[in-house]
Amino acid sequence: MAVVASGAQLRAMEDLLPHQEDLLYEEELARNPYNLKMWIRYVQARTQASPKRRYLLYERALRTLPGSYKLWHSYLSERRLVVRGLRPDNVAFEALNNTFERALVTMHKMPRIWLEYLQLLMAQRLVTRTRRTFDRALASLPITQHERIWQLYLKFIHSPGIPVETAVRLYRRYLKLEPTHAEEYIAYLKAKGRWGEAALKLAELLNDDTFRSLEGKSKHALWLELCDIITKHPKDVSGMRVDAILRGGIRRFTDEVGRLWTAMADYYIRRSMFEKARDVYEEGLCSVLTVHDFSIIYDAYTQFEESLLSASMEQLAGDDEDAMAADDDDGADFLLKDDGNDVDLRLARLEHLMNRRPELLSSVILRQNPHNVAEWHKRVKLFEGKPMKQILTYTEAVRTVDPDKATGKPHSLWCAFAKFYERHGDVPNARIIFQKATEARYKYVDDLAQVWCEWVEMELRHSNFKRALELIKRVLTPTPRPARMTQEEERALPVQDRVYRNLKLHLMHTDLEESLGTRESTCAAYDRILELRIATPQVILNYTVFLTEQKAFEDAFKVYERGIALFRYPHVKDIWAAYLSAFVHRYGGRKLERARDLYEQAIKDAPAQDCKALFLEYAKLEETHGLARHAMDIYARALQAVPKDLRKNIIDIYVSRASDFFGIAKVREIYESAIEAEPPNDLSDDDVREICMRYATLETKLGEIDRARAIYVHGAAVSHPDRAADYWAAWRAFEVRHGNEDTFKEMMRILRSVKVSFSHTQINSIVDAARITSRAETEAGVVAGAGSKRPREGGDPMAELEVEAVAAVAAMGLGTAAAAGAGSSGRTALSGFVSAGVIQQGSDKDAAAGGTRSND
Repeated sequence: MAVVASGAQLRAMEDLLPHQEDLLYEEELARNPYNLKMWIRYVQARTQASPKRRYLLYERALRTLPGSYKLWHSYLSERRLVVRGLRPDNVAFEALNNTFERALVTMHKMPRIWLEYLQLLMAQRLVTRTRRTFDRALASLPITQHERIWQLYLKFIHSPGIPVETAVRLYRRYLKLEPTHAEEYIAYLKAKGRWGEAALKLAELLNDDTFRSLEGKSKHALWLELCDIITKHPKDVSGMRVDAILRGGIRRFTDEVGRLWTAMADYYIRRSMFEKARDVYEEGLCSVLTVHDFSIIYDAYTQFEESLLSASMEQLAGDDEDAMAADDDDGADFLLKDDGNDVDLRLARLEHLMNRRPELLSSVILRQNPHNVAEWHKRVKLFEGKPMKQILTYTEAVRTVDPDKATGKPHSLWCAFAKFYERHGDVPNARIIFQKATEARYKYVDDLAQVWCEWVEMELRHSNFKRALELIKRVLTPTPRPARMTQEEERALPVQDRVYRNLKLHLMHTDLEESLGTRESTCAAYDRILELRIATPQVILNYTVFLTEQKAFEDAFKVYERGIALFRYPHVKDIWAAYLSAFVHRYGGRKLERARDLYEQAIKDAPAQDCKALFLEYAKLEETHGLARHAMDIYARALQAVPKDLRKNIIDIYVSRASDFFGIAKVREIYESAIEAEPPNDLSDDDVREICMRYATLETKLGEIDRARAIYVHGAAVSHPDRAADYWAAWRAFEVRHGNEDTFKEMMRILRSVKVSFSHTQINSIVDAARITSRAETEAGVVAGAGSKRPREGGDPMAELEVEAVAAVAAMGLGTAAAAGAGSSGRTALSGFVSAGVIQQGSDKDAAAGGTRSND
């Protein structure tokens, strides 16, 4: 064995000695031992050598060049590969640790060496040694390299087996370097159950205005996180001012008020401070501004009271079971014993809370807008049957609502307040309320006027007529003011100084005077309205009706005249109608000239669209009390004055009355003048066509067949074959009944001519549009292309060809119509109405024969 051992030692020594191939490197290194590249080549050339030989080469090189990072890093990396997979307690690890320590003597400024050493120690689970090595690394490296070390340090902190206290202290050191990473520290504390420290750190971050979350959390989110911690773990945060923290959050974050209030109450509930929690709920319900927050707090409050009630009932049930197990004699004593259970009290609290919900909700809405008049009225209704609360509510409402900010009508609160006293039979207090209401500030005069009206109506309901009349006279008495005031200065006055001009109060005054006063006082009230120039047409009509009832007809007519002088159309229309009707009803034909003057004045002032009724009433007056000839003249004037769309109705009435008074000759004159009228007194084509049909029917009934046919020919000029099919059907039926073959052919020829005429008109409009477009394009081309080839004289040649083609077609189609002298050339004169003007292709004999046959 000794021989064998000595042989192995000899082989090992031979392996460490330089070989023949190493002599080149050895000679070079002997000449220059500080040649780093040669050492590196030497080591790389011996990759197949044993580890010991390679380690010996590294040691020799590092002894010569102890400050070479490349040699140290390569050496340590090779040594780390050897210990991979070994147990942590293997001696190879300790040898490697010693090697790292020797390397750090000179490489203490190299963070990579430190990181590899620290990773090696973390793999060995050497907690204390690793922590101290981390501290040495941080002490050795410059501050700019600490971030790399701390990344691994934090990983070491989160590894299993690290004491929490140690980790917390290390995190505190880390936050001095990187204060923005405080959220990582808070997350670690929450994971380890250190709720108190987490809450303190969160509070510190919230108080730091310069803090910006790396995780993108807002201050609002951090507040909610803090609230969750301090409310769910009250024992761990006993040293913090939880109440102040939550109230600060309520003031800052108005969108989470309900949640924060419930969180504060939950904090006291977890600490078994139930009365304090109830106070918090009540305070929250009385301070929130939104219905959403109110619902959150109310639901939580209700659940809290229900849970307390359930716990009390369970406790009572348990006491009953214990009592049943006791002795019978003792049971009698138990029934007389007061166990202090408060089930009835808790049940009453829960019922009271549920009954208060509408009132609390109303308070929330009023806190949103204390000037909401409608909500104040709803709040009063909530206290139905509780007069004292209603009075307090009304008092608070009239003190709170600002007229300039009010939503609704603030005067309605005063009126409702006074009516409340009136309903309860306390009229003197109602008068006091109304008096205060008249002295209150309002935005609009109508609001104050409504208060006075309500006061007067209350006095009337209690039959205090004299007091009511005194009140209305009192308010309508103007206050002293300068003789001359501009409109701006008058608008700046309070409404109490301007209410005397309110029309509503004046109308009430006139009503009271009509009922309680004399004719003179009533007239004075109406005259006061007219003097202030606040009258309306209805006021004028009311005044005249009153005077008419008093048989003062001429005074009524004077009032009509004053109203006509005050107003213009369309407001004066009703006054004129009432005036004329009253005058005619009063005098009839006794003052015909005066009535005519009135109608002439009314027609002169009336616009065209409103004068139709006046003309018809005027004509009726002449028919009843005047001359029929004057009535016909009025109808004729009406045809010229009214708009075109109303003339046909006038013609119908005109023809009817002319037939009654003057016979068929006057009717023919009216029809002829209507269909021959020139613009602007002409009728629309549809009206002309209908009048022609009526005129032709009339002539047919009278046996004037040729005149009827001439009328049909005249109306054909405005009768489109497609749009006036009824006209051509009527003419066709007329020719079938009264005409012959020649007249029927002539009708068909005229029909074709009319078709061509309307087609020609349509084509002309298209050609004109094309010509205008072509001319515009030509002019644009001349302007844009100055210096280029000039266009041909006369415009676009294609447009000229189109015009010539259309003209040729029109000439071919209308030649026969022009020869016949029929209606396509316009509305022809109707004098004579002889058949020769209609049928020119046949002989006079045939025409006469046709006419005879027609008459037969």
